Amino acid sequence: MELVTNKTLEKLKYDLVRDGLVSYEDIEKAHELAISQNVNIGQILIKSNLITEDSLLKFLESKLHIPYVDLKDYTLDTKCLSYISFNDARKYKIIPLFKIENVLTVAMADPLDLFAIDKIVEKTGCDIEPVVSAESLVMKKIEEYYKTDSSVGQINIENSENKYDWQEELHNDVLSDEHIQILIRAILKQAILNKVHEMFFEHVPNGLSVNFRMGNEIVNTGQIPSVLVVPFISKLKTLSALDANVCELPQLGKLVFKVDDITLTASISAFPTINGERISLKIYKPPKKLNEIGLSGSQISAINNEIEKPGVILVCGSSLSGKTHIIYSILTGIADLNKNIMTIESIAKYKLDNINQCELNENIGFNIEKAMRFIEFQSPDIIYFEGITSKTALDYFSSLVFKNKVLITEFLADNMADLNKKLSYNDFEMFKPLINCIIFVHNQNSIEVLDKSDLKKFIN
Repeated sequence: MELVTNKTLEKLKYDLVRDGLVSYEDIEKAHELAISQNVNIGQILIKSNLITEDSLLKFLESKLHIPYVDLKDYTLDTKCLSYISFNDARKYKIIPLFKIENVLTVAMADPLDLFAIDKIVEKTGCDIEPVVSAESLVMKKIEEYYKTDSSVGQINIENSENKYDWQEELHNDVLSDEHIQILIRAILKQAILNKVHEMFFEHVPNGLSVNFRMGNEIVNTGQIPSVLVVPFISKLKTLSALDANVCELPQLGKLVFKVDDITLTASISAFPTINGERISLKIYKPPKKLNEIGLSGSQISAINNEIEKPGVILVCGSSLSGKTHIIYSILTGIADLNKNIMTIESIAKYKLDNINQCELNENIGFNIEKAMRFIEFQSPDIIYFEGITSKTALDYFSSLVFKNKVLITEFLADNMADLNKKLSYNDFEMFKPLINCIIFVHNQNSIEVLDKSDLKKFIN
């Protein structure tokens, strides 16, 4: 995993000491925390109240002789967005403001990141004039201004009827990028209206079938004609930050789209078959607080009590029951515990404040085995890992409980009887006594919480 740094602050951090803004001891402590939490030192200094963001930015302005621009109410020239892609903007924390002749002025959280500047110069062919801005505002402006490029745009369902049919968009004969994006948006709109959280795109003789999972059944909702298949898959993969030119290898990506005023995330899995790539899409709702998803005060107290003790919090339910949604709600609720909370996920569904989220990436060798080898060096207090994938992983994470760690994971079970049966297998002998709490999601309106005392009666 690449270490997160801010080259500007790394170079000038001891100037903060010389100017009397921060003590040497605080700088050293912040440096250690930045490394352990994989964030830049500026975030630690501000988060720890060692210096205000305003003071830090004014310090950088005076030292670098680079103007500071407050982006809070700034309106940038949208024509300049085409010079820097959404992915580059997020990667380098940079956003274009305006262009005069061949000079493109950009706001940067890290104006001494010469590698980023060189990359942007290379791609734009422009001279770059950086100004320094608050990282949080740079990222906020990126999400605000690039939302139509980085997602499939706005989906309005407020006044829509459930009889909406995405195939109506096929009647448009114009084969254009805009038409393809409208088509993707229409399919997502019908999925949301039908309360569908998983869909599949599969190659058939005359095109691409669009299938929704409804309960335990997969329902075909129509077919994209052959002439649109290649541009449709290419656009869908591009919007999900996947390589549209690769079809022989599995890929995993993330799609962002808006429904009315809510931003939703979907994971996209492209998998090669002898008929062509099969695309699977799973939609995840934004996390809510535990008291907003139907849990009672006593249930929330039971979860909070058990999260304070070394052990396992096991979130169970059938496929697409909302297990991940519950876990994100738990993580949201404990984010302010002043503990090092880390996640190991295939896809980070939503960015959570004060949580160190880690995405596995098989393409660069960052798999679950590599995560297991190195995560302890980060000294986590609470770890969420996505599912139990192997006996080796199960035993490893179970062993962390003996090192005073709290583990949160999910487990597939159709009902309580099915859960009890699966936990009775020999592979779970070491794991079972470590469970502090089971949260079973029966359906959206029925969530059961079993604490340690309840588990003695339930688990054989």
